[in-house]
Amino acid sequence: QVQLVESGGGLVQAGGSLRLSCAASGRTFSSYAMGWFRQAPGKEREFVAAISWSGSYRYYADSVKGRFTISRDNAKNTVYLQMNSLKPEDTAVYYCAKRPRGAGSSWPNGREYDTWGQGTQVTVSS
Repeated sequence: QVQLVESGGGLVQAGGSLRLSCAASGRTFSSYAMGWFRQAPGKEREFVAAISWSGSYRYYADSVKGRFTISRDNAKNTVYLQMNSLKPEDTAVYYCAKRPRGAGSSWPNGREYDTWGQGTQVTVSS
């Protein structure tokens, strides 16, 4: 059973940067894709970014394209989300999720991810 643990959240001023990390347990990390989602108070969970098992394919929500970068280090069983030029509307709890092999074709669809972390809070002040 894979477990995911996020870290790196915090309070930052608008325009600032944060890097989130998601550490995965288990020996099969390099065999599956990973994604980041977020959920703001009173809003539904939304897709942020995803990365293929090798790191060669990356997919971003339009709202973060050009500001956020997803990456992974398979030797460390870790996926990252570098967030630059943060805005108050980026405030949310951020979750990483595992996308199993054989999942469907819709990378932003949270139902195609089968394991989730506990989340880390990101707060951007104006």
